[in-house]
Amino acid sequence: MRAAWLGGLAGLLVLGLVPCPFALFLRIPCPGCGLTRASWRLFQGDLDGALHFHPLVFVLLPGLAVFGAVSAWQYLRTGSHGTLAAGAGRRTNVLLIVFLVLLLGVWISRFFGAFGGPVEV
Repeated sequence: MRAAWLGGLAGLLVLGLVPCPFALFLRIPCPGCGLTRASWRLFQGDLDGALHFHPLVFVLLPGLAVFGAVSAWQYLRTGSHGTLAAGAGRRTNVLLIVFLVLLLGVWISRFFGAFGGPVEV
Protein backbone atom coordinates (compact mmCIF):
# COMPACT_ATOMS: atom_id res chain seq x y z
CA MET A 1 0.00 0.00 0.00
CA ARG A 2 2.85 2.37 0.82
CA ALA A 3 4.36 1.76 -2.63
CA ALA A 4 1.06 2.80 -4.24
CA TRP A 5 1.04 6.06 -2.26
CA LEU A 6 4.66 6.78 -3.18
CA GLY A 7 3.99 5.94 -6.82
CA GLY A 8 0.96 8.23 -6.86
CA LEU A 9 2.93 11.08 -5.30
CA ALA A 10 5.77 10.54 -7.78
CA GLY A 11 3.24 10.68 -10.62
CA LEU A 12 1.83 13.96 -9.33
CA LEU A 13 5.35 15.37 -9.03
CA VAL A 14 6.20 14.31 -12.58
CA LEU A 15 3.02 15.85 -13.95
CA GLY A 16 3.84 19.09 -12.12
CA LEU A 17 0.63 18.99 -10.08
CA VAL A 18 2.62 18.99 -6.84
CA PRO A 19 5.71 21.19 -6.64
CA CYS A 20 9.08 19.67 -5.84
CA PRO A 21 9.42 19.73 -2.02
CA PHE A 22 13.16 20.41 -2.29
CA ALA A 23 12.62 23.50 -4.44
CA LEU A 24 9.55 24.55 -2.47
CA PHE A 25 11.30 24.67 0.91
CA LEU A 26 14.91 25.49 -0.04
CA ARG A 27 14.20 27.68 -3.09
CA ILE A 28 17.02 26.04 -5.05
CA PRO A 29 16.80 23.32 -7.70
CA CYS A 30 17.25 19.74 -6.52
CA PRO A 31 19.88 17.42 -8.07
CA GLY A 32 17.31 15.97 -10.47
CA CYS A 33 15.70 19.31 -11.27
CA GLY A 34 15.10 19.60 -14.99
CA LEU A 35 15.24 15.85 -15.62
CA THR A 36 11.53 15.55 -16.35
CA ARG A 37 11.59 18.54 -18.69
CA ALA A 38 14.73 17.14 -20.33
CA SER A 39 12.99 13.79 -20.83
CA TRP A 40 9.98 15.46 -22.45
CA ARG A 41 12.29 17.41 -24.78
CA LEU A 42 14.17 14.22 -25.63
CA PHE A 43 10.91 12.41 -26.47
CA GLN A 44 10.00 15.35 -28.75
CA GLY A 45 13.33 15.01 -30.55
CA ASP A 46 14.80 18.26 -29.16
CA LEU A 47 18.29 17.07 -28.19
CA ASP A 48 19.63 20.56 -27.46
CA GLY A 49 16.64 21.37 -25.24
CA ALA A 50 17.05 18.09 -23.38
CA LEU A 51 20.73 18.79 -22.83
CA HIS A 52 19.92 22.31 -21.59
CA PHE A 53 17.51 21.10 -18.91
CA HIS A 54 19.68 18.24 -17.64
CA PRO A 55 22.96 17.06 -19.19
CA LEU A 56 22.63 13.56 -17.72
CA VAL A 57 19.30 12.81 -19.40
CA PHE A 58 21.10 10.66 -22.00
CA VAL A 59 22.57 8.50 -19.21
CA LEU A 60 19.97 8.57 -16.45
CA LEU A 61 16.83 8.05 -18.54
CA PRO A 62 18.01 4.80 -20.17
CA GLY A 63 19.49 3.68 -16.84
CA LEU A 64 16.22 4.25 -15.03
CA ALA A 65 14.32 2.51 -17.84
CA VAL A 66 16.57 -0.56 -17.61
CA PHE A 67 16.36 -0.58 -13.81
CA GLY A 68 12.55 -0.38 -13.98
CA ALA A 69 12.36 -3.13 -16.58
CA VAL A 70 14.64 -5.44 -14.59
CA SER A 71 12.66 -4.74 -11.41
CA ALA A 72 9.36 -5.44 -13.19
CA TRP A 73 10.75 -8.66 -14.68
CA GLN A 74 11.96 -9.81 -11.26
CA TYR A 75 8.55 -9.05 -9.78
CA LEU A 76 6.78 -11.02 -12.49
CA ARG A 77 9.22 -13.90 -12.13
CA THR A 78 9.33 -14.15 -8.32
CA GLY A 79 6.15 -12.43 -7.20
CA SER A 80 8.00 -10.07 -4.87
CA HIS A 81 9.99 -6.91 -5.34
CA GLY A 82 13.56 -6.22 -4.29
CA THR A 83 14.77 -9.78 -4.85
CA LEU A 84 17.59 -9.36 -7.34
CA ALA A 85 20.16 -12.12 -7.54
CA ALA A 86 23.27 -11.55 -5.43
CA GLY A 87 25.52 -10.60 -8.36
CA ALA A 88 22.86 -8.48 -10.01
CA GLY A 89 22.14 -6.75 -6.70
CA ARG A 90 25.79 -5.72 -6.31
CA ARG A 91 25.97 -4.46 -9.89
CA THR A 92 22.75 -2.54 -9.40
CA ASN A 93 24.06 -0.95 -6.21
CA VAL A 94 27.28 0.09 -7.93
CA LEU A 95 25.35 1.59 -10.85
CA LEU A 96 23.01 3.45 -8.52
CA ILE A 97 26.00 4.87 -6.62
CA VAL A 98 27.64 5.94 -9.90
CA PHE A 99 24.38 7.61 -11.01
CA LEU A 100 24.10 9.37 -7.65
CA VAL A 101 27.68 10.65 -7.81
CA LEU A 102 27.14 11.90 -11.37
CA LEU A 103 23.87 13.56 -10.37
CA LEU A 104 25.43 15.32 -7.38
CA GLY A 105 28.49 16.30 -9.44
CA VAL A 106 26.37 17.96 -12.12
CA TRP A 107 24.15 19.59 -9.48
CA ILE A 108 27.10 21.16 -7.67
CA SER A 109 28.91 22.17 -10.86
CA ARG A 110 25.77 23.95 -12.14
CA PHE A 111 25.92 26.30 -9.15
CA PHE A 112 29.37 27.34 -10.41
CA GLY A 113 28.03 28.07 -13.90
CA ALA A 114 28.73 24.77 -15.65
CA PHE A 115 26.14 23.33 -18.06
CA GLY A 116 24.38 26.70 -18.32
CA GLY A 117 23.98 27.18 -14.57
CA PRO A 118 21.09 26.02 -12.39
CA VAL A 119 17.77 25.44 -14.11
CA GLU A 120 14.84 27.65 -13.19
CA VAL A 121 12.68 26.29 -10.41
